[in-house]
Amino acid sequence: MPRTLRKARSDRSSHRSAAPRRAQPPASRSSVPRRLRAGLLASAVSVCLLGASAAPAPLGLGDRLYPYLGNPGYDVMAYDLSLTYSGDNTKPLRAVTTISARVTRTLERVNLDFAHGTVDAVVVDGSPAAFTMAGEDLVITPRTPVPAHHWMRVTVRHTSDPRAAKGRDGGWVRTADGLAMANQADAAHLVFPCNDHPSDKALFTFRITAPEGYTAVANGLPAGVARAGTSTTWTYRTRHPMATELAQVSLGRSAVLHRPGPHGLPVRDVVPAGDRKALEPWLAKTPDQIAWMERKVGRYPFETYGLLMAGADTGFELETQTLSLFEKDLFTDSAYPKWYVESVMVHELAHQWFGDSVSPRTWSDVWLNEGHATWYEALYADETAHKSMETRMKAAYGASDRWREAGGPPARPKPPKPGQKVGIFRSNVYDGAALVLYALRQEIGRPAFERLERAWVRRHRDATATTADFVRLASDIAGRDLTGFFQGWLYGQKTPPMPGHPDWKQAPPPKTPQKTQKAGQTGKAAQPAAPRSVMKWAVR
Repeated sequence: MPRTLRKARSDRSSHRSAAPRRAQPPASRSSVPRRLRAGLLASAVSVCLLGASAAPAPLGLGDRLYPYLGNPGYDVMAYDLSLTYSGDNTKPLRAVTTISARVTRTLERVNLDFAHGTVDAVVVDGSPAAFTMAGEDLVITPRTPVPAHHWMRVTVRHTSDPRAAKGRDGGWVRTADGLAMANQADAAHLVFPCNDHPSDKALFTFRITAPEGYTAVANGLPAGVARAGTSTTWTYRTRHPMATELAQVSLGRSAVLHRPGPHGLPVRDVVPAGDRKALEPWLAKTPDQIAWMERKVGRYPFETYGLLMAGADTGFELETQTLSLFEKDLFTDSAYPKWYVESVMVHELAHQWFGDSVSPRTWSDVWLNEGHATWYEALYADETAHKSMETRMKAAYGASDRWREAGGPPARPKPPKPGQKVGIFRSNVYDGAALVLYALRQEIGRPAFERLERAWVRRHRDATATTADFVRLASDIAGRDLTGFFQGWLYGQKTPPMPGHPDWKQAPPPKTPQKTQKAGQTGKAAQPAAPRSVMKWAVR
């Protein structure tokens, strides 16, 4: 999720949409595997849902952590999302979402994930369709069943409500001057109808209309600006498939700043217009950070990158694809040490490779996202600020058993509690997962580990991957079967001995609860009340 800064404080209108061209699946794209689909269809979640004679009911892909997210029977190739903003971030936006999808089996009903909005009309392949709500699903009944292997086009005219959904976190974030999005892990469908699971990545087009004085920015590159009266419509398109949880739209009185990155990469930042001068020194660091990551894992995987600095108190930072979301206060509050802020920036940047380009096929694979982003965050601090990686990993080792007990092993996190803000994003999938990577480097050696990292992002670029994929690739590169090694480190209730450090031990639990400190506040190490902190190991 979020690489959270407040991971340091907490455990961490009718606007008409133009028809998109029919999307073709990218060659490297990965869809939900046949084995996973078969298992899902066998689940009770799916069984009662498919017959037209049954009452409309919510479907799901059967994800262990979010069983009702996603829907079987189709593979989304492209989203075209049109939003019309009034300038009042307490009022619903008018919206039109068009989905182009390849149908994988005959569908008498089509389920989309959607909640917290009003649906006015649905059209399937040019014909009006009946619809109803069931749980957090929009259940659509086309005039005739949609046949397998058909390219389906579904258009939903709806509202998108920026007001907080009762008992839910995520979706729209209201900022000081407008709106932004924070959809991870299960909140994109609070904003627009979709197949809200990272296993179904797709291309996106955004068309955003806002009143005079506002600027709209979204994932991808600009594809046109049209002014009509006192309103402006901005269009953006992604060049690479994207998970719904990584969608980003910024609406505000913003300045959009441009600078060149490595190899001519366009770097674009979005900041409150009045803060642009104060924030510029931080923004200027991004090209060198991209170059640093490229030296570690290879070429940056997308068409652009930049920071969206929002005037909002979200409690986290978020790796939305090509445009990472940050709280502005991270950069303006002098309590945060410079090295700490830069490492948080690198965490979200690293996610562009790990989590965005290579996405988790199930949410149990989230350790691959957060463990790697935490790893490069820590490595950057080690190399540029002399904050020892080994010191951090030794501290993580001492806490690892407690993290496993509280949140589950890294590759089998405990399910989130309903309405719990922390969700699955606990220390076991951050520093606990980075600890697994440290143990792996100790086990196979630095050269093999570095080859593995490069091969991983190259092999699965623009696709999805699983923990089993990582274990197989690591074994191939190491030249020996590492299944037993990973079994203990990823799934064990207790932390295995650390290769090369037989003296490392589990630390005794603290005798008294520690209060949360803001990073850098006292000169002592930050002591988070919950396990989502960044750099909790050595903020000095």
